[in-house]
Amino acid sequence: MTETTSKVVLITGASSGIGKAIAEFLLSKNFTVFGTSRNPSQQVTSFPLIALDVTKPETIKSAISEVITAAGKIDVLVNNAGVGITGPIEETPDEEIKKAFDTNYFGPINVIKAVLPQMRMNNGGLIINITSIAGYMGLPYRGIYSASKGALELTTEAFRMELKDFNIHMTNIAPGDFATNIAAGRYHAPVVKDSPYEKPYGNTLKIMNEHVDAGKDPLLMAKAILKVIHTKEPKAHYKVGEPLQKFSIALKRILPDKMYERLLLKHYKL
Repeated sequence: MTETTSKVVLITGASSGIGKAIAEFLLSKNFTVFGTSRNPSQQVTSFPLIALDVTKPETIKSAISEVITAAGKIDVLVNNAGVGITGPIEETPDEEIKKAFDTNYFGPINVIKAVLPQMRMNNGGLIINITSIAGYMGLPYRGIYSASKGALELTTEAFRMELKDFNIHMTNIAPGDFATNIAAGRYHAPVVKDSPYEKPYGNTLKIMNEHVDAGKDPLLMAKAILKVIHTKEPKAHYKVGEPLQKFSIALKRILPDKMYERLLLKHYKL
């Protein structure tokens, strides 16, 4: 017996990594799956891949229209497209900070705005925003990334209350470190020779990359997504990752700020 034969799922940023793992897993469970990529012609997938750049509203509108024309509806949106960014905030170019927010925050918001009228017409839907455990705390040399993901977490909380009358549910799923190619694709502010940040940033960058390389299997995220889809009343926040990473969020709630800060400094050997 199949789990579903009717739900239509749209996943942004599905050409690789977590997005592709989610798409392939849901496809195996007989969902109707559409993925998006900025350059779909350069990718080979087992599901339709549609051109969409979350930083370009016209491509969002076109992609949503294409899915609705093909499948008649969108039951589930998984806002997965995102970009990493590292560096001392002082030395990170304004242009790169804006790019990160355009992709990680404004992009998902615009995709949500594009699907809401259709979901309202269909009297229901589910929107899952892929955020990050990093969005729960300001991490050294990942401050911009933390801020962009944290902003999406908080906006989701507001959205949930605004959408309560429309049978449209929204939630965040925050992954920890997963074995994907995000480290290769993120913007790295260069380690500048003789910069006051040269040594601490260089060492922290190495630690961050090691964490991603030793990360969890993206299939765990796919299974978490499936569980949320089958949940009648999803919570506002879910976390998926190493127990210590998830526990770090709880610690932040209960520890004094300076004590928590010292833990982060020790973790990153700063």
